Amino acid sequence: MKLITDNLFNPPVLFFVLGIIAVLVKSDLELPGSTPKVLALYLLFSIGLHGGVSLAQSGISLTVALSIVAAVVMSCLTTVVAFVVLRPRLGVYNAAAIGATYGSVSAVTFMTAGNFLTEINVPYNGHMVAALAFMESPAIVAGLLCLRVFQPAGGTTRGSLLALAIESLLNGSVFLLLGSLVIGYLSGESGWDKVSPFAEGIFGGALCLFLLDMGLSAGRGLGGIREAGLFPVVFALVFPFVGATAGILVSKLLGFDQGDALLFTVLCASASYIAVPAVMKTAVPAANPVSMSPWRSASPFLSISSSASRSIMRRSSI
Repeated sequence: MKLITDNLFNPPVLFFVLGIIAVLVKSDLELPGSTPKVLALYLLFSIGLHGGVSLAQSGISLTVALSIVAAVVMSCLTTVVAFVVLRPRLGVYNAAAIGATYGSVSAVTFMTAGNFLTEINVPYNGHMVAALAFMESPAIVAGLLCLRVFQPAGGTTRGSLLALAIESLLNGSVFLLLGSLVIGYLSGESGWDKVSPFAEGIFGGALCLFLLDMGLSAGRGLGGIREAGLFPVVFALVFPFVGATAGILVSKLLGFDQGDALLFTVLCASASYIAVPAVMKTAVPAANPVSMSPWRSASPFLSISSSASRSIMRRSSI
């Protein structure tokens, strides 16, 4: 309980709550201009670079390969399970879009979990960042496969599965994360020493400001809960526990260390609010944008996304 309460009262979490409170009390607090985009770029750069360096130190082993394979399998499996549960109530298009969203991952949630592990001095390996990066595209492909198998007669999606998979990999946030991971791996510890004052020194403060903006956006969209109805809300509250339980079992089966097991569980339980909604907005135009982003607002943060889908609103939840 002490670890839980300590984490709840961490500055990043409290800044997220502060953002919600600011909206509820009608404060004019707002991050200026492109600040949210800059913060997002920095955070993705930092975690990718750090993960690449850690991966270079630990080396590519059977454990690393199993972790990545397990991440891809869980990404696809989570998408399919979510689709099966949601299709009778929300229809094929919305179920495919939401399923892909939950099959993918949240980089911010991953960052928060990694920060938590650092504060309690529990080590974890850099290859979990690779698992984070590789869970984006499989979820999109799995969601579109579900859609194409069950879509009504005459229904269409835009683009081939291969083209959509490539687009998801070229999505700005995914591309930066993968690129930083490769650069960190190639440059190693000597390269990290040169950039660590920037890549690590201000990470906590940047995360606080980013989560403050997330809280502001989440607070603005609280009214959407009433419009969405009860079922999506119950699903959103329950399904992450299903993913987390599966993540714990797989972590135990594969013998992950404590830190890696927590991060893998977080990856299985989290959902994408950047890359996947951006791609699915273009690929499945029949899906309701609110279904992919129940708490949404226009934001410069999503200009990180590909040019084909820059107008999509972001999902604002940790």
